[in-house]
Amino acid sequence: MRTPTAVARRTALALAGSAALALSGLATAAPAGAAAGPQVHTKGGTSWVRACDTLGKGDTMACHALKVVSGTQAVTPNATPAGFGPSDLLSAYNLPSGGGAGMTIAIVDAYDDPSAESDMAAYRSQFGLPSCTTANGCFKKVNQTGGTKYPRANSGWAGEISLDLDMVSAIAPNAKIILVEATSATMANLGTSVNTAVSLGAKFVSNSYGGGESSLDTSYDSSYFNHPGVAITVSSGDSAYGAQYPASSRYVTAVGGTALKRDSSARGWSESVWLTSSTEGTGSGCSAYDAKPSWQKDTGCAKRTVADVSAVADPATGVAVYQTYGGSGWAVYGGTSAAAPIIAGVYALGGTPSAGSVPASFAYAHTTSLNDVTSGSNGSCSPSYLCTAGAGYDGPTGLGTPNGTAAFQG
Repeated sequence: MRTPTAVARRTALALAGSAALALSGLATAAPAGAAAGPQVHTKGGTSWVRACDTLGKGDTMACHALKVVSGTQAVTPNATPAGFGPSDLLSAYNLPSGGGAGMTIAIVDAYDDPSAESDMAAYRSQFGLPSCTTANGCFKKVNQTGGTKYPRANSGWAGEISLDLDMVSAIAPNAKIILVEATSATMANLGTSVNTAVSLGAKFVSNSYGGGESSLDTSYDSSYFNHPGVAITVSSGDSAYGAQYPASSRYVTAVGGTALKRDSSARGWSESVWLTSSTEGTGSGCSAYDAKPSWQKDTGCAKRTVADVSAVADPATGVAVYQTYGGSGWAVYGGTSAAAPIIAGVYALGGTPSAGSVPASFAYAHTTSLNDVTSGSNGSCSPSYLCTAGAGYDGPTGLGTPNGTAAFQG
């Protein structure tokens, strides 16, 4: 059980992160007496807000979804989608189309999105993807214990849910999808949801949330994330350099974020570390509590290093998402919340992990089957590879981004 002290610690850390964002200078102050709205962040003419800008009472985890609200990537309600769609992502990461048959991917989030299924249907219809509904047995929505009495709705987390469902749909359109909605955004409730996802048969579980590390994390590891033969992906965070949990769990694949752009190279794409400001960008770092897994060989961190791999996360190079609960149709999203379900989908394209395996280790045995990201940083640190991209392994992007599925099989 979580102690009151642990709750206070995590909540304080989350609120401290919000305070740091308020000081970043990226937002315009509200007039005196006006209600404070979400902090607005801007890069290269594109502006966005954090979907889970304010934590609910008792919440210790925040989602890592960033919603574009203005600029070149913004879209008008129900307009033609902007942002990267399925064909873009499959091209960028050298992935087959129409994959995922026979696989089940679970998405774990907090609170309810009443429009989850219908919004996903709109996304799939727009891009010519096969139908995935409750009626045809492809989609299932449950609460954290597997029932159908859903938690209260939350428009911020609904954006996260839409982002997650759409990214899994884009990468593995023929996979079955289970959406597990936690009662609230505490580690206990979200962790229980992970266990439920696995008990329902998911071999791939995407988690797009995080919070400050705690001395209780190693107990959470054994209670919620130690599932041999199941690929569990976790977003590394949107607050730039610094490790978050559960990305720092040694049992999960920690997924960092990149800025993804088309170019004239043979690949046709280029990537760099996603960074907006000193307080916003892909997360990375050295865990204060979690032991280093045997497959990590970097020498500048005695414990678990974040991240393992990465995918697109920069809102300025964001992805198309359809959301009506808390949204008006098409939108563009970013954040490492986009990267985690993308990587979960890539794992599913690679097939069911072998029994007893730890899928987080797979990429370390197949480093040549990844796009090595070698430019950019998410802050200042020592040793520098924990926050600066370079040849081979680095903290912000891990071993790199998918180049086919070979690095996600084992």
